[in-house]
Formats: sequence, structure tokens, C-alpha cells
Amino acid sequence: MARSTNDLNAVRMMLGPGIMYWAETSLTFLLSMAVMLHTDVRLTVMALLPAPCVSLAVIFFGRRIHKRFEHIQSMFSDISSRVQENLAGVRVVRAYAQENAEVAQFEQLNLQYVRENVGLTRLQGFFSSLLQAFIGLTFLLVMWSGGRQLLAHRISTGSFVMFNTYMGMLIWPMIAFGWVVNLMQRGTASLNRINEILHEKPTIARPLGQAETARDCPTDVHFRDVTAAFAGREALSSLDLAIQAGETVAIVGQTGSGKTTLVNLIPRLFDPTSGSVEVGGVDVRRFDPEELRQEIGFVPQETFLFSASLAENIAWGLPDATREQIAWAAEVAGLASDIASFPNGLDTVVGERGLTLSGGQKQRTAIARAIIRNPRILILDDALSSVDTVTEEKILNQLASLMRGRTTILISHRVSTVKNADRIVVLSKGRVVEIGTHSELQEQGGYYSDLYQKQLLEEELEAI
Repeated sequence: MARSTNDLNAVRMMLGPGIMYWAETSLTFLLSMAVMLHTDVRLTVMALLPAPCVSLAVIFFGRRIHKRFEHIQSMFSDISSRVQENLAGVRVVRAYAQENAEVAQFEQLNLQYVRENVGLTRLQGFFSSLLQAFIGLTFLLVMWSGGRQLLAHRISTGSFVMFNTYMGMLIWPMIAFGWVVNLMQRGTASLNRINEILHEKPTIARPLGQAETARDCPTDVHFRDVTAAFAGREALSSLDLAIQAGETVAIVGQTGSGKTTLVNLIPRLFDPTSGSVEVGGVDVRRFDPEELRQEIGFVPQETFLFSASLAENIAWGLPDATREQIAWAAEVAGLASDIASFPNGLDTVVGERGLTLSGGQKQRTAIARAIIRNPRILILDDALSSVDTVTEEKILNQLASLMRGRTTILISHRVSTVKNADRIVVLSKGRVVEIGTHSELQEQGGYYSDLYQKQLLEEELEAI
């Protein structure tokens, strides 16, 4: 955000006033020099004696201004990030009574930013003063040399006055030249920061050459010897799993077992470290990512809603959705009764990140957003964790007809969510340790059986 606002403004100043004044001062300088050379070559040479010193000063100070301004812009980005984090996490800050600590850290960042800007201002001030000194030195040399020539009658009074007049016309170009150098150094420093983003190549990109068509391909999913590592730690380790087209597969496992990593590989939110993920027998890396994702309805673990109306959030992935389609998706996601209680129904603005909605309402909105696209592959990553068991059962019953004949992958910690799946896969430390139906896994007496017995006991205790 800092690069797209503050840095962009510095580039604008370089391309607008910078280039304009550069052209103006260059033209004035050249025309004045032509008249001065025509009047007296010796005095013109005398006036140009400080020019090498000016060039050296421009090179010396220009590099330092560039380096310091680049550092200042980086600090501005840090300050912007800090403010954004504090505003986004204001409830956490208040809950832990860290207002004063965050204000103190913000003040410290600001003081560092001020110190760096003061240093830059001093550098620019010294540069401007040095240019003024060179201008004064130039006038002193010309007055001394020209005065001697005037006394010796080698130049007329009129010519000497005219020469000084044109020299006076060079004062603004020399001052403006220093200001333009400053703008150019600031602008190029900011342009480098902007180009870092513009020239960044995404790791998930369309394959070179002809991409495979995802629109009509079968929806079976195969994980073949898949390993996914982050910072040296393996989230998935040599995993093999086949999901048939139209099959509903549930994935359970302890926290950190690799469930979310597994489903994130299907729409290519990132690629595996080794092995391959195939959809319809084709490696997903051979599809255009945008086209592949059009075939997938994905409800991530962390729900994100935009600062827009409920209808706009549901229709986010299908901009041309009709009112009837939006209402249908809300009904299937179990959101219809909640919408009826909202002041403006579907047109109710949900606020930043869905601030006005409960956790369960946000999750159901995300489910509606996924199913309205009528995807051929549906992925629900713990999408019912914030709703009660009664609402969960209602939503699952409504989703049952939608999931029929559609490849569906469910992730949940609740047995009630996954027990009706065609197959249940248990992950542990990035590997498949159990696989089967609800009844088959119960008989095996492993992790799933223990989870079922534990949750059954909890339900009985709650019923007392």
C-alpha cells in the first residue's frame, strides 16, 4: 500500500515537475550560454570553471539522497504495516490491554522516521547551499575578470552588463537543477521499489506453451507421492491418496497433521515440494490456475468477507449472479433465517471483514459464495466449526443433494460432520494412517474411533 501511494507520488513528481523543470532549465541554460559565448568567450569559460565541482557535488549528494530516501520509504512501509495490523487486530490489543505498549512502539517507529527525514533534509539543505556557494563563486570570478577587462577597455560597459544579465538568468536553472536532481533521486528510488512488485513473477503461473483445459476434464483427484515442506518442516510426507469423481471424502486428524495443506494443493494455492497432484489424470501444474479455480468451490478455514453487502459477498465469485441464485445459495447454506432478521435483508452491509456477523454467519456466507458457482469440485475446510450441531445437521442435509455426483472434500474435527462421507481419511504427521467408512474405522479402534467415542461422551454429558 505504501508503494502504491507514497512511492507512486514520488514517481509522479519525478515525471511531472521533474521532467518539466529539467527541460525548462536545460533550454534556458543552452540559450543563455549561446548569448554569453557570443558576447565574450573568456568570461564564459571563467563562468564555467565551477561546473566540474557542481557535477561532482551532484554525483556525490545524488547517490546519498537516493540511498537515504529509499531507506525512508522502507521505514514508511513499516509504519503503515504497523498501523494496519493494530487497526485490524484492535480487539486483540484491547483484550490484552496493550494499547500503551502499541502506542509506544508506534512512537518509536515515528521518531526513527523523523530522524531519518531530518538527516535527509540536512543533506538536501547542504546540497542547496553548496550550489548557492558555487553560484556566488561564479559571479565573483566573472566580476573580477570582467572588471579587469572593462578597465583595460577590452569589453564595453554594455556588453559586460548584458553578460551579467544573462548570468543572472542562469541562477534559477542552477537552483532548479539541484531541486530536479533531488526529485529524480527520490523518484528513481521509489520507482525501484514499485518495479520490485511489477517485475515480481508469481511462483504459481500459467504453464509455458499450451495449457490443458480444466473445464471438461474428469474430477477425480490423485495425490502421488506428495511432499510439501515449509521452512524445512514437512507438512505432508510422501502421501498417496486417490479420490474418485463424484465421491465425498472427509479428512480428519490432529491439529498440524497436514489437512489444510492437502486441500490447498488442489486449486494450486501453492505447489508440492515433490510429487504431483492430478485432476482428471492431469498434473494441476499443466492447467491455467485461473481456469482450474473456476471449477473449484473452496471455503477456506479462515473466512474473509469484503466490506460490501451480503448479496455482493455471496455473488463475489459469480458477478452476473441473479437475485434468485443468491437467495438459493443462502438457503442451501442455512443463512435464510438469519437474512430475514437483518434490517435490509440481502442488501445489509456486513462491514469490514464481516464485522457485523457472527462467526457462524460468516462461515455460512462463505459456503454460499462457494456453492453459487456450481463448482464440480467442492472443498470445505472446517467450514462448519463455528455453527452449533443443530445448524450443522441442517446445512449438511441441504448440502447432501448438492454434493451428490460432485467431488467433495470435507475437513472437520467433528465426527457428526464427516460420518456420512463415502470415505474418511485420517492424517497424522503428513501421512495417511487410516482410511475407510465410518463403521469400518470404528471397528479398527484407531484415532477415529477414539475421536468418535470422546465426542459421543461429550454429547451425553451435555444432555445431562
